[in-house]
Amino acid sequence: MKTTMRTMCKAGLLALALGAGSASAAQIYWTDWTGGDQDPGAGFRGVGTITTSNSTVTVTYTNPQGIGFYQTSGGNDYYRNGTDGPGGTSPFTSTAVDNRPATTDIIALQYAGSQTLSFSQAIANPVFAYVSLNGNGYGFDQDFDILSFGDASDGNVCGYWGCGTSYKQVVTVNGKTEYQLLGTGEPHGTLQFKGTFDTVNWRSLSNEYWNGFTVGVQETAVEFCTANPTAPGCTPNSVPEPASLALLGLGLAGLAVRRRRRG
Repeated sequence: MKTTMRTMCKAGLLALALGAGSASAAQIYWTDWTGGDQDPGAGFRGVGTITTSNSTVTVTYTNPQGIGFYQTSGGNDYYRNGTDGPGGTSPFTSTAVDNRPATTDIIALQYAGSQTLSFSQAIANPVFAYVSLNGNGYGFDQDFDILSFGDASDGNVCGYWGCGTSYKQVVTVNGKTEYQLLGTGEPHGTLQFKGTFDTVNWRSLSNEYWNGFTVGVQETAVEFCTANPTAPGCTPNSVPEPASLALLGLGLAGLAVRRRRRG
């Protein structure tokens, strides 16, 4: 069984996590990760595709430090608990996300350092599905909505490795605002950035083995902005200009990292 890192509960957790959402759930198009490691050295490079109703987007993930593992076909389904749909109970569904990842594809992180996701064309309202975010955390330079985290308090069943909660903490780091995703227990859930993006960069400061993720989108930027020209990141009567989203890893200083056996 996966070991749980002890953390402290924070006041206002549920209000922060569920404070922002969509009026109705949307279908999310998740990445189909394929192939193996394309980095000839010690790092990692993986490629996948997102197929929306009208477009195909290539997704490239690079991590110079390497990763824990890369699962592209078969294996454990870490998204399997709960059900999909408007009344679903999955840790990965919510009032904004109608469907959890449909395959077992996952990228499992292990090492501290920078990493990058890039998209062959701008995409809209990206959604991160994260698995077992314990003993680690992420700090973003853009605000985000926590959509779900796999706990009775958000109306969902627990995730594959157990129950956990996620919350957002806004702090000032080096004179700049940072939006932090933190958790207790074994959070499995989703967060969403509002707007159009073509690149995601982040840095993890923890060698915690392992926390995993995949990424999905609501639509491409062109598709979304054609229907929603006044939405964040869209410019009326023009092709949307994507913004880069820089993510900064949040290390838990002084916290001992434990390796966990997977059954």
